[in-house]
Amino acid sequence: MYVMTLDQRRSRSEPDAVPELLTAFAALVEPVRAFERTAGDEVQGLLDDPEQVTELTAYALRDGRWWIGIGAGVVDGPLPETTRAGRGAAYVHAREAVERAKAEPQPVCVRADERQSADDAEAALWLLSSLLARRTDAGWEAVDAMASGGTQRAAAADLKITAQAISGRLAVAGWTEERRGRTLAAHLLAACDPEQKAIPS
Repeated sequence: MYVMTLDQRRSRSEPDAVPELLTAFAALVEPVRAFERTAGDEVQGLLDDPEQVTELTAYALRDGRWWIGIGAGVVDGPLPETTRAGRGAAYVHAREAVERAKAEPQPVCVRADERQSADDAEAALWLLSSLLARRTDAGWEAVDAMASGGTQRAAAADLKITAQAISGRLAVAGWTEERRGRTLAAHLLAACDPEQKAIPS
């Protein structure tokens, strides 16, 4: 299992961003237990899919207003009715991770019983974070135009630019690298979770 704990950055000087994040997360994935506010400017959710964890992490990194802690491990049974009622190693690791993220070069950290697996997953997410932080508005526009799964030619038509221009934008934006990076991060996160590792390949 994975517990994600996100703490809003600069919360004392900026508006409350929790409602917006909760709405966005609810539209993106179906977690095991829904994300909810657990403190004034903090949210937490329980998931069992490393790809979903990666997707939500990428969203929060793009948003730029969050420290992100990911804890992988056992959740004490029976599963809690709500996220905030849960207990177990995954929760402990998520708390440690979000606090550590506040002192690191990138705003996301991973913790698990297997420290090396967590470090590997964290490294992949740091690289993803660095790539997304450098993406320009034009790059995001091109990437968003590709989100529907259509062709570059169709995306170029939507943006009223040439196919060559959108190809260039996507290259500079690291669109292919991001997709591969997400796959790598999800694979490494799976290695952090004892339940994922127990599933036959």
